[in-house]
Amino acid sequence: MTELQRIVDALKRSGLNVEAVDDGDGALVRTDNARVALFAEHADEGGILVRLHLDLDLYVDEDALPEVLMGVNLMNQGLDYGSLVLDPVTDEDEEDDVAETLGDDEERVTFAVLGRSVLHLSDLSETEIARLATHLQRFEREIGDTVERTLHGHKSLRA
Repeated sequence: MTELQRIVDALKRSGLNVEAVDDGDGALVRTDNARVALFAEHADEGGILVRLHLDLDLYVDEDALPEVLMGVNLMNQGLDYGSLVLDPVTDEDEEDDVAETLGDDEERVTFAVLGRSVLHLSDLSETEIARLATHLQRFEREIGDTVERTLHGHKSLRA
């Protein structure tokens, strides 16, 4: 059994809605408000690195990049459990969805806004799995709340 399988099983036992992804290299944690992708790998210094990715279904056109980068930088200053990143959209299906969302017929570079976090676990003990479950919930809540406040015009975050 891989570390990822052990993590998925332990998170399920703790009451979280978790399922392995078909290709076997990740898992999906479903909460009331979001889906967090989870990946696990051995850490060079020992233990396990758990990477969390939260797709926010937000896309940025390259024309808005300077303002968005400034806003993301300001939001990241207040985050404790993760960060916001801009990830270029490369999959053709996603590009079609993004073009529809942005109302765009031209080819432009588009970026997805993602939440990312990394947590180092020393082992897969109950204590470390509980720490991961808590971190997961805090990460999803913190990123979601920050983006929600910003999208609804929280003036203190305007650049």
